[in-house]
Order: sequence, then C-alpha cells, then structure tokens
Amino acid sequence: MTDNSGKILKSINPVKIVLPIFIGLGVTGFLMYREYEPGTFSLLNFTLQSLFWLFVAFIFMAIRDLGYMVRLRLLTNKKLSWRKTFNIIMLWEFTSAITPSAIGGTSVAIFFINKEGVRLGRSTAVVMVTSFLDELYFILTFPIILLIMGQADIFALDSELGYVPWYRNQYLLFALTGYVLKFLYTAIITYGLFFNPRGLKLALLWIFKFPVIRKWRPQANESGSDLIETSREFRDWPFKKWVQAFIATFFSWTARYWVVNALVLTFFGVTWMGWGEHFLMFGKQLVMWIMMLVSPTPGGSGFAEYVFQGFLAPFIPVGTGVAMAFIWRLVSYYPYLFIGAFVIPRWVKKHFVSRKH
Repeated sequence: MTDNSGKILKSINPVKIVLPIFIGLGVTGFLMYREYEPGTFSLLNFTLQSLFWLFVAFIFMAIRDLGYMVRLRLLTNKKLSWRKTFNIIMLWEFTSAITPSAIGGTSVAIFFINKEGVRLGRSTAVVMVTSFLDELYFILTFPIILLIMGQADIFALDSELGYVPWYRNQYLLFALTGYVLKFLYTAIITYGLFFNPRGLKLALLWIFKFPVIRKWRPQANESGSDLIETSREFRDWPFKKWVQAFIATFFSWTARYWVVNALVLTFFGVTWMGWGEHFLMFGKQLVMWIMMLVSPTPGGSGFAEYVFQGFLAPFIPVGTGVAMAFIWRLVSYYPYLFIGAFVIPRWVKKHFVSRKH
C-alpha cells in the first residue's frame, strides 16, 4: 500500500461516522428543545397508508442510487460490474457524508474507481464528468424553477415576518453563493475536460509543486497524460450516450428531492397539500441542496436540519419541522453512514489485506 493509499484509507475510517451523527443529533436536540410544544408529536399521524408512502420514500432513494450506478457504468463503458458499481457508489456516498459538503467525496472517488480496475487517468476523467453532469443539473434546473415559480415563492420566509429585502434573506444569499460556486466549478471542469485538457494537466503539475504533495508529482503527470487521452474519447462520445448519462443524472437527483414529498404524505396524508405545493416543495429542496454547499460540517450535519425546519416550514404543520427534518435525514443520510461503515472493511480487505498474503 502506498503512502497515498494509506492517507485515503485513513480519511474514510468508519469511526468518522461518529462526528456527523453527533452534530446532527445535537442540533436536532437543541432545535427540538427550543421549539417543542406539548401535543406537537400528535400531529404526526402514522396509518396503514403511511406505510405505503414511507416505502415510496425509500424507493426514491433506491432510484437515486440506481441512476448513479447506471451513469457510472455508462462512463466506464460497462467495465465495472453492478456489484463493483454498487460498492463504489456506497463508498462515494459515505465519504460525502463524513466530509464537509463543499469538499464531498469526489477526490476519493477517483481512488475507489481506480482500485476497481479502471486506469487512473480515466478514473479522473470519469469523476470529472460525473461532477460536470451533477452541476449541470443544478445550473439548468435552478433558473428554470425560478422562472416557473418565482423568487418570491421559492425564498419566502415565515409569513409572520412580512416582506424581507433580498439582501436580508439568508436563504437567498446562501443559494446565490452556492450557485456561483457551482457555476465556477462547472466552468473549470468544462474548460479542462472538453476544451483544454493539456492546460488542466499543467495546472495539476503546478499544484503538485507544493512541498506537501510534491512526491506525487510523477503520478500527477501520468494522470494528466491519461486525462488528455481520455478527454478526447469523451469529446467524441455519441450524443446519445450524453443524453443517457444526463437522464440518469436527472432521475437520480429528482428522485432524491421527492423523498421529502413522500415523507409529508407519510405523516400528514394526501389531503395536506395540493400538487402545486408539492412542486414548490421540490423547487425549495433543489435550492436547499445548493445552500448546503456552503456548509462546513460533515455531510451538512446540523446545517441541513436547521435549513430544513426553517425553509420548508410552510409545508409542514407548525411545531413538526424539527421532527420531520430528523426523519428526512434518517431516510436520506444516515443509511449511507452505516452501509459505508459495513462496506469499507470488506472492500479494504479485498483490495489491500488479501494482496499481502
């Protein structure tokens, strides 16, 4: 095992699930203590019909992961089996869950894909293309949602506050900051991957001049050369494959947002909101994920619960926001922590421990 591999494996230590869980539960407990009122939990109704909608919520999460798996197999020309693809996605999600949202698990994903038999340069290109497709989804969908539903509805605060100027609307400011960061990141990826991969290689070599990472400069040079070769392949990719990859991306992210809608139906029934309000909730969730980009905590822990109970308050009975935020994270976030903690030891044993014998 190389020094680089050792550092990466240390960064994905399953023990690190403790911090995001502690932060998430701590913030949830604080918010619940501050906002709890007697009788609040009686508003959360759970019936036989609720079981169906709870099942639908988990189906949406499964569609989200399946979309990622389909996309990864497309980008690697089906070199990876379904089992290997599943492991990579779970490890990728685990890493994203234990690192700040602005960092995510993208850099470590290159390591995962490479260890499953894909060349380092191609692994780098594949991860860059997945990032490009993810950010493209946000960049295209965000303005469309604003045009259809309007800024006033998407960023509306508690009605009791009355009119709030845009420069005092914390949600709007968070979203704009996140959107600008996503736009700049996508522009860099687009330029480096499709227009000037050689320039991106030179930028990598310049970065690897720093003393701390200088010893990996030869690998960066080799990776950059492979990236130039692989970028040609993606530039010549048939339009049909790009459409398929973006459709997989679209279903992955869209299904993830509809999890909250399914949970609202689980606890408050189908009569609580109309379809127009459901689509508005979808739009707010898209904006909420953009806001989470600026969170410094692992996986957005604490920040996600705080934004959820405030930003989606108009769609949830008063007093139940914190409880719903916790349930939402139980379905969409915590499972990746525990699945990843289960997959990582077996994956490490397969790729490192077994090779020593």
